[in-house]
Amino acid sequence: MKTGRMVHLALLVSGAAALHAVEGWIPNPLIVSLGPGAKLGLANVVTVAVVMRFGWRDALAVAVLRAVLGSLVGGSFLTLGFFLSLSGAVTSAIGMGLARLVLGNRLSAIGLSLLGAMLHNLAQLTMASLAARHFGLFVHLPYLMLMAIPTGYLVGITGAVLYRYLAPSNT
Repeated sequence: MKTGRMVHLALLVSGAAALHAVEGWIPNPLIVSLGPGAKLGLANVVTVAVVMRFGWRDALAVAVLRAVLGSLVGGSFLTLGFFLSLSGAVTSAIGMGLARLVLGNRLSAIGLSLLGAMLHNLAQLTMASLAARHFGLFVHLPYLMLMAIPTGYLVGITGAVLYRYLAPSNT
């Protein structure tokens, strides 16, 4: 990997980790308005942009490092919250990366983000159900998928803006 690209990705990881930690500190009134388990997914802005600019491998690395660093900063490392975050981040990054490989530019940043948000929710709910040993938690799936639409849309718009400002992948 070239030095310039590594520096870009390191800066993106740090930005995503900061967004991850800040989102964890958002007061409960916003979480209550979004509902139980729903979050904005701010750090996924970076994942969307990295999938589009650098590809799925780099997006996966950014997602994993973001989850680890963000949980260290946020104080949730190796808790259930960390594993929920990691499973969602990994599944989302892989899913968006595969969609980008298969569909190329036919899927916009908003489309990628919507797919990523839905996969993120599905992975987190699966992980929570496995941890609780109770698959009745899937009763929340329709609500979480519904909440993925506006949050995924906003993350996609922001990810598209970030993508425009990233250096080409050959740096």
